[in-house]
Amino acid sequence: MFTCLSPGAIGVRVTNLKEAIEAARIGGFEGVEFNPFEVADLEEKQGVDYVNSLFAHAAIRPGAFGLPVDWRGEEAKWREGLAQLPRLARAAAAIGCYRTATWVPPASNELTFVENWRFHVERFKPIAQILADVGCSLGLEFIGPATSRRNYLYPFIYTMEKMLELAEAIGPNVGLLLDSWHWYTSGGTVEGILKLRKKDVVYVHINDAPDGIPREKQIDNRRALPGETGVIDIANFLRALRHIGYDGPVTPEPFKAELAYLASDEERLRTVGAATRSVMHRAFGEE
Repeated sequence: MFTCLSPGAIGVRVTNLKEAIEAARIGGFEGVEFNPFEVADLEEKQGVDYVNSLFAHAAIRPGAFGLPVDWRGEEAKWREGLAQLPRLARAAAAIGCYRTATWVPPASNELTFVENWRFHVERFKPIAQILADVGCSLGLEFIGPATSRRNYLYPFIYTMEKMLELAEAIGPNVGLLLDSWHWYTSGGTVEGILKLRKKDVVYVHINDAPDGIPREKQIDNRRALPGETGVIDIANFLRALRHIGYDGPVTPEPFKAELAYLASDEERLRTVGAATRSVMHRAFGEE
C-alpha cells in the first residue's frame, strides 16, 4: 500500500501534472491522482519517457485517475467518452497506472432498483471491456450514509457486498473503490473485508467521522481527517486490506470544511499528509 494524494479532495487546486506531483511531494505522499487527458497529450507531444521522468524525479508514483467517461448522463455523452477512453487508458497504462474509479449514486427518483441495475450494467460493460484491453481495472464506489438516500423514491446500492455483485455482473476487471467512510456508514465490518479477494478492491479512500453523531445520521460531506476522532476503525480497516493482498493507493478524502481556513495549500497538504502517515503507522508500524 502507498499513500496517494487527490488534490481536489482536500481543497488544493492544481492546474497541471507538474503541480499535482509537487503537491504530493510537499504533503509527503508517495503517489498522486492525475488527469489522463493531460497525460495522453504529454505522451503524444513529448513522449512516455518524459512523463515518467516527471514522476521519477520527484519520487512520486502515478496512483489512479478518475474515470474519464460521462456515464451518468445522455447516451451521446457516454458514447463520446467511450470513443476517447482507449487513448486515455493506453496513456495511463504506459506510465504504469492501471486503476480508475467512479462513484455510483445510492438512490434514484426515476429508476427502480431493477431498472437502475440494468442501466449500470449496460453503461459500464463497454467501459470495462476497453479498460481490460490494456490491463486496467475499474473501481465502483458505493455511497453509504442513510442521509444520502432518504429523500429518494428508489434506493439502489449502498453496501460493499451489493456493489461487488454489480461489479461481477459487469466484468472480471471491475471491483470496489472502498472508502472507509462509506464502509463505516453502511455498517461494514472488518470481517466483511477479510472475505474479499485481492482483485475485489481497486482503490481505497480513508477518512474519519465526526464524533457524537449516530452512524445513521452522518452526512456525507461532513467528515474528519484520517484518525482524527477514532470513530472509524481505520487501523483495522487497513490491516484487513493488507491481509487480503491489497497493495494499491490509499487516498485521504476528509471533506473537512475547516481545511479551507488554513493559511495556504502547503499547510493543507502537510496537515492531511501527516494525518495519513499517522494512521498508516498506527496500522503497520513501519509505514
